[in-house]
Amino acid sequence: MPRFTAWRLLRSGSITPLRDVDAEADDRGLDARDRGLLRRLIGTEVRRRATLRALVRCYARGKPSADFSAHLHLAMVQALFLDRIPDHALASETVRLIEETCLPADVRNAKGILHALLLSRTRDHVGNPRRDIIGRPYALDRDVFHDPEEHPLLWAEDALSMPAPLMKGWIARHGIERARALAVGALEEPELSLRVARGTREELAAELSSLGIATRHGRHGSVLLASADRAEALLHSAPMGEGRVSVQGESALRAAEAVQAQSGETLLDLCAAPGGKTAVLAQSGARVVACDVSEAKLARLRSTLERLGLAQQVELCISNGTADVPPREFDGVLVDAPCTNTGVLAQRPEARWRFGPKARAELVTLQSRLLREGAQRVRVGGRLVWSTCSLEPEENSRLVRTFLAEASEFKLEEEAESLPENSAPDTAAQFQGNGPTDGGYFARLRRYR
Repeated sequence: MPRFTAWRLLRSGSITPLRDVDAEADDRGLDARDRGLLRRLIGTEVRRRATLRALVRCYARGKPSADFSAHLHLAMVQALFLDRIPDHALASETVRLIEETCLPADVRNAKGILHALLLSRTRDHVGNPRRDIIGRPYALDRDVFHDPEEHPLLWAEDALSMPAPLMKGWIARHGIERARALAVGALEEPELSLRVARGTREELAAELSSLGIATRHGRHGSVLLASADRAEALLHSAPMGEGRVSVQGESALRAAEAVQAQSGETLLDLCAAPGGKTAVLAQSGARVVACDVSEAKLARLRSTLERLGLAQQVELCISNGTADVPPREFDGVLVDAPCTNTGVLAQRPEARWRFGPKARAELVTLQSRLLREGAQRVRVGGRLVWSTCSLEPEENSRLVRTFLAEASEFKLEEEAESLPENSAPDTAAQFQGNGPTDGGYFARLRRYR
């Protein structure tokens, strides 16, 4: 059932299949074990999609149909990226599903492709970047990927499953080793980053440890890091249910703190769902007007605030920008804008496949509008914070400087970019640390007149 459900999700046309896993699992009544397998199948397929395409090109004859390719992707996920699934089980189940959903010729082709793949798979790397599977203890007996010396960007797309345009920009800004580390870090689900909302970090760590949830300290004094494998236990734990801990990345937390919220102030939070940053603002004692574009988003925001005991501090408002925000000025405005999510590709792996040049240009247009509208609501002497979970300068420093060139009443006080330090093997090893697991950017501007 989870394999067939995974195939249906991939063929549904959804641009967020990983986000759709829980709803699909609920509809089909999957138990915890099958739900976990479904999540691993979809998450790995999305993270490794370009690598899987390279494998299909190498092992399949001709151009398989979309239905057949989806089955092959899931079979290759099980053969190369998931443990504890016997070869005979994945082969027989794959063939059975193809018999039910594809053409007879596809069944014959599948048997040949899987036989060839499993025979060519060898334990341990062989030191050949065209054959080694990054992040897994496997190599293949034939060249699958482009030559990294001749085509470094195409190799990165094949072997690291990172679109070439993203890699090109990262290499230009950060160098090839750091760019490859960022791509490798996005191949695996990262640790959970937890903000301690009440109590001390040491007390929460001890309590979670008693529940079998091991943690370690993040770089920020309020952050704990926990294995993603313990997500279900954590989300159903007493500290989470009682609002004493919340899932929040360190970069996101620092962006919220950059507002410098104080008790008695009135703040505006645009694009506020799911509410992590709103909660940080409200916890200062400030009153917050929190906006987003739909009731569904506000429902998520409301749920977060109620769990953390902060709902009374926040006024919710459906608004696309500031169009429907009550006419007033604020001590501080946070614009946590929609973005390409390139700083959180480990957490949101689908994002890497969503944004072509046209979509990115439209996004920057939206971001510029939100920044201008937010700025119009800042009182003289107040603060405006621009925040994204992107690593792209056109969404961050370049956009802010374009705004400042037009809005002389604002001055830049502080800005910071952080790169994710997700634990990952191979080229990322030299960059491992204690966080942040999320990358992002913020800039704080002050209005002087």
